[in-house]
Amino acid sequence: MRLLDDRPKRLATLPYRAAGPGGATRNLQLAVETLRVDTLPAGCAALLATGDLQGVAPGPAGGGPVLLGIALAGYLRLWAEGGLVPPPGEIGVLLTGDLYSSPNADRRGASGDVHDVWAAFAAAGCPAVLGIAGNHDEVSADRVAGLGPAVLLDGSRHRYGDLTVAGVSGVIGDPAKPFRRTEDAFLATVGEVTSPPPDVLLLHEGPRGIGPDQPGRVALRELLERRTPSITLCGHVHWTRPAAPLGTGHIVNVDARAVLFTR
Repeated sequence: MRLLDDRPKRLATLPYRAAGPGGATRNLQLAVETLRVDTLPAGCAALLATGDLQGVAPGPAGGGPVLLGIALAGYLRLWAEGGLVPPPGEIGVLLTGDLYSSPNADRRGASGDVHDVWAAFAAAGCPAVLGIAGNHDEVSADRVAGLGPAVLLDGSRHRYGDLTVAGVSGVIGDPAKPFRRTEDAFLATVGEVTSPPPDVLLLHEGPRGIGPDQPGRVALRELLERRTPSITLCGHVHWTRPAAPLGTGHIVNVDARAVLFTR
C-alpha cells in the first residue's frame, strides 16, 4: 500500500472540547481528511487512521459528551448515509493511541480506560480495528481481543487481507511506567517488527519528518530508513503538514486528525 499524494483533502470536521493550559477547556475541530493510496485489502473501501483523540464530543444521537473516538465511530454511519464515506462495514480502522480525555476535558495529560473507543469502532461494524496503545491509554490486548475484529499490537504483526500491519505501543521513557520502554528497547522492538518491512507500521511516538514542523525521534528515522514500511502512522506530537517521505515510503502523522485512505 503506497501513498499517492501527500496533500490531504478535507471531508468533514467534528467539533469537540479538549483540555488546555491551566485547566481551561478549548473548543476545537477534528479534521477528517482523505489521502489516496494505490491498493487496499480486498473488500475494504477505505482505511481510517486516527490518534491522539484527547477530547470529548456529543455523539450523533445526542446526549452527554463521550470520548472523541466514540463520537467519531458513531458518525461513520451518519456520514456513510450521506455518501461522504463508505459504509462502516467497508472501513478498516488503524489507531495510534492516546484516546482518553478527562470527562470534562479540563485536565491535560489525563490517563484512563479507552476500551470503549475500540468497542465503538467494532460495534459500528468495521471489519478490522487494529491499533496500539499510547502512553495515556489504559487498555489490554486480552480485553480488546474479546471485541472480535480488534487487535492491540505491541511488538507484533497482524495480517489484514493481504496487508501486513505491525505495531509498537507506547513511547520511549521510564520502563517502570505503563507503555514505556528505554530507547534501546524501543528501537530493538521496532527493528524486530520491521524485519521484513510491513505494509503499515503503527507507532505512537514516531520518527522525525523533514522539517521543523514535523518533530520526532531522529534515531527512529535512521532505523526506518534502512527497513522502510510503505506507510508509518504515528502521533504523540502534532505536525502542521501531516505527511513526509521516509526512505522508500512515507510517514503520516495522525495526531488529533482522522485520515481516510482511499483508492
